[in-house]
Amino acid sequence: MQGLSEFISKAMQEWKIPGLAIAIIKDSKIIFCEGFGKRDVANNLIVTPQTLFAIGSCTKPFTAMAMSILVESGLLNWDKPVKNYLPTFKLYDSYATEYITPRDLVTHRSGLPSHDAMWYKSPFSRKEILERLQYLEPTHQMRTVFQYQNLMYMTAGYLVGEIAQSSWEEFVQQEIFNPLEMRGSNFSVEKSQKTGDFAFLYQEKDNKVEKIPFYDVDVSGPAGSINSNVADMAKWILLYFNQGKYCEKEIISPSQINQMHSPQMVISQPLQYDELFYYFYGLGWWISAYRGHNLVQHTGNIDGFSARVTLLPQDKIGVVVLTNMEQNPVIHTVTYYVCDCLLGLDEVPWNERMKEKYAQAKEDIAKAKEQIASARKIGTQPSHPIEDYIGDFEHPAYGLLSVEINNQHLTATHNSIIYKLEHYHYDIFVESELSDKPKLLSFLTDIKGNITSLTFPLEPTVRGILFTRKPKSNSR
Repeated sequence: MQGLSEFISKAMQEWKIPGLAIAIIKDSKIIFCEGFGKRDVANNLIVTPQTLFAIGSCTKPFTAMAMSILVESGLLNWDKPVKNYLPTFKLYDSYATEYITPRDLVTHRSGLPSHDAMWYKSPFSRKEILERLQYLEPTHQMRTVFQYQNLMYMTAGYLVGEIAQSSWEEFVQQEIFNPLEMRGSNFSVEKSQKTGDFAFLYQEKDNKVEKIPFYDVDVSGPAGSINSNVADMAKWILLYFNQGKYCEKEIISPSQINQMHSPQMVISQPLQYDELFYYFYGLGWWISAYRGHNLVQHTGNIDGFSARVTLLPQDKIGVVVLTNMEQNPVIHTVTYYVCDCLLGLDEVPWNERMKEKYAQAKEDIAKAKEQIASARKIGTQPSHPIEDYIGDFEHPAYGLLSVEINNQHLTATHNSIIYKLEHYHYDIFVESELSDKPKLLSFLTDIKGNITSLTFPLEPTVRGILFTRKPKSNSR
């Protein structure tokens, strides 16, 4: 495609993207499949079509596909309660417990907000997290509001493994990866690092690009743990354009593809751009329209990586963009540039729009920090000596949060993440290093003045998560 390489190189430079790989499909043929930039900056190693990237939430369509395969085999029904397959399954809301279905699990309509801090870097197994779901309060009734939910996808993958009497990983490997000859793809960043062609991961901090450690997303694998390359992902797209067949072998029926690519849940949000229509969620896919053309896509963002997989089904156009920089807009700008070219439409200034959007986001973060700073009551002090705040605090779903003193400052450790706390006012402390919006941790006392619990807003859409102090005899 004329001008594409120049466009990509310029976009990468502007947004400081170390490496990018792209595959483009048109009319069931791979017409472009190349790597750009570096998979390893320090050692000057280039990106190739075989370079492995984490694809993050682009994993979700694989989980939906696995469930579709089970539905076709008669082992799963989209609309029968999950409890039919997992008898011990339990949510906070009794109605949801009894009636939530596999379809609900993968359409983000469980009633639960994200609660991502509950599973992220958690020491618990999938089964243990599943058992703790009953302690997470919903914010809406089931099937009323779209709320993106990784934990429900983890549950869906666990369900796949239980029905198949194996594991989600084994089922996807046998039923999807192997038939599609996706030989490079895997489920673990540890496995990726044992290959000869994998991308290191980067983030931008204080206007500098720095390499960050790998993070294995195993515990929520069905929501986001797949690692792949554009050569493999091109085969994944071809499966949809070939009506569920690969090399004449049917992996999934056209009717199940139609379900996956049909709206299941409305996403209530205003139209941002004239070129994009309202968004819906199918079974593992975002559904909209781009400049009047049916658009089916999913994005993925995980530590150090951003990805996007896009299909224009009626136009038989497919685009995969993988990068080793987290939360970047290039996955969108490049995708839309390709779509405009292949549809024969005038180019839309997506890059300029994204600059405005990101500048506004930074401004909003700065305002939020100013508001919290201005609301602080000057001249107050904690009601207890700093040593009294030390201890282990526990929540039945979120697990343990430990408060300690480090260099005369309190720290709170949850799921191996260490939050440095500064006194804000009264018995409230603020954490501002790890979050765009500062988090206020509040210690609570009983009528005798003893510190008995704390609240920490680890889930922004609900009131602070309440951690209750464990008896001192059990504390460290």
